[in-house]
Amino acid sequence: MGQRIKQITIVGGGTAGWLSALLLSRYFKQRADDPETRRITLIESPNVRTIGVGEATVPAMPQLLKRSGVPEREFFKRCNASFKLGVYFDNWNHDKDGKRIGYFNSFIRPPMIAGLDAAHHFLRHGAEGRDFAESFSPGAALVRACKGPRRLNAKPYEDGVGFAYHLDAGHFAELLRDVCLAQGVEHIRDDVVDVEKTEDGYIAALMLKEQGRLPVELVIDCTGFRGVLVNGALGEPFIDYSKYLANNRAAAVQIPHTDPQKIEPVTRSTALGAGWVWRVPLHNRVGTGYVFSSAHRSDEEACEELLAHLRETAGEAAKDATPRIIPIRVGRTRNPWVKNCVAIGLSGGFIEPLESTAIFMIEMSVRWLLDYFPDKDFAEPLRARFNKVATQLYDEVRDFICLHYALGNRTDSQYWIDAREELEVPDPLAANLELWKHALPTPNDLTSQSLFSYHVFHAVMLGKQVYDTGFAEAPYSTATLDREQWMQRLAKMQQVIDRTVQSLPDHRQLLDTIRGELEEAPAPPQSVRFSALAPPATVAIPGYGTPMKPVIVNKPKTAVNK
Repeated sequence: MGQRIKQITIVGGGTAGWLSALLLSRYFKQRADDPETRRITLIESPNVRTIGVGEATVPAMPQLLKRSGVPEREFFKRCNASFKLGVYFDNWNHDKDGKRIGYFNSFIRPPMIAGLDAAHHFLRHGAEGRDFAESFSPGAALVRACKGPRRLNAKPYEDGVGFAYHLDAGHFAELLRDVCLAQGVEHIRDDVVDVEKTEDGYIAALMLKEQGRLPVELVIDCTGFRGVLVNGALGEPFIDYSKYLANNRAAAVQIPHTDPQKIEPVTRSTALGAGWVWRVPLHNRVGTGYVFSSAHRSDEEACEELLAHLRETAGEAAKDATPRIIPIRVGRTRNPWVKNCVAIGLSGGFIEPLESTAIFMIEMSVRWLLDYFPDKDFAEPLRARFNKVATQLYDEVRDFICLHYALGNRTDSQYWIDAREELEVPDPLAANLELWKHALPTPNDLTSQSLFSYHVFHAVMLGKQVYDTGFAEAPYSTATLDREQWMQRLAKMQQVIDRTVQSLPDHRQLLDTIRGELEEAPAPPQSVRFSALAPPATVAIPGYGTPMKPVIVNKPKTAVNK
């Protein structure tokens, strides 16, 4: 065994830098078998603006915050957080009559019915006009009623109907920073102007503009799309995914609520002429923007198309909207761990934000770094395995995002024709699409399911109505229920959905209660708990046997400048 690493240096702040610092700090403070204190230092440039979007998350998020010791009330208040019950996709596909299709992708796992996934019965019998998710999940009904996913007097981070969060990304990074400083993470505000390397290519020290030379042992690159260390100093190539995904720009803007008392607990993804618009409702405002292809729209054209959409959907709330353009680097660094440097966050890679995967991928990168944590010898097998699993996750997300475009059937704009006919389909997805012309997706078909199980593929394919609109004839049905039996099951599930919607509180009321702005109410009638589509708990960070007590962040330590 080589000497233990005692110093971890993180370059870059934002969500990636501060979340990495928090998870590493919490982990090493719990190691009873590792009494040596590891010093964690985060270097943040005072001159680099963070991206500040990416305001939706996946269902692993509540348990990530709970296990990291972030107080729930503090999170909701400081980040203006709201609940997210799923994603509503609109206008990505058209039906047989040319009308736009809208469907809800829920965080609820579809039930097994008569020994089979519900998708088989739905494919054979339908659900009398409801989309697939509405046949078993209360999510869409809760969204329409602007209701929250759990009881008013629930314990912090308590489960309910499967949910994730919307959050203000800038405030979230600040909250993580304050928790980290309270934990003893050192904070240096300075610019890295040069990198000193050893003869064999390892990073020996960072040269800071104001404070000079800073020796390092293990370095984490959280410098965003610039990849200052991993791509710049170490020269690791970036693998561009533009042959698979055309979108490379975003026009982002914030607008007020049209009705602050009615906050939808859903992310909306609405397809326009050259990409799609996101809508993320927070407690205090709405985050929105247009992810588009620069080959099909100039920045000016994209901004005007976005503003026209906002004027139509938000009215007066959009009158002062002024979008800012954000270039997007879509793809991944070939090997995110090179020598003694690990790229986490946007420096490691980014797949367009359609499925809100960015924070989950940061968490998993830290988890895997801890799984394969090195000593000062930096054994090659550790790096190799980390790089393998990280690459698998990037490709898993890439393939699932590509699915949405490969199965598109719109013919009313060149962008959507090109997305379907000109973009390459990754080989694993292409093989599965051929298979799924003859059978619904199964767990055997996917080589990686860190985030997206085969159930989610059911939701997209049946939501898009692909078997009704030209993808293929409906595959042979193994459904064991006849239509009458299926309709009886649907009726029973609808009764459960109706009771759940009735029992749960208004979304705004729930948020105000969690924030401490309303008194907690007595327990409502018994509500039904649904399991989340993604695992209900985040993948455990090694050593996280039980959640840690919340960190007090009201009076953070002053940032250290060395």
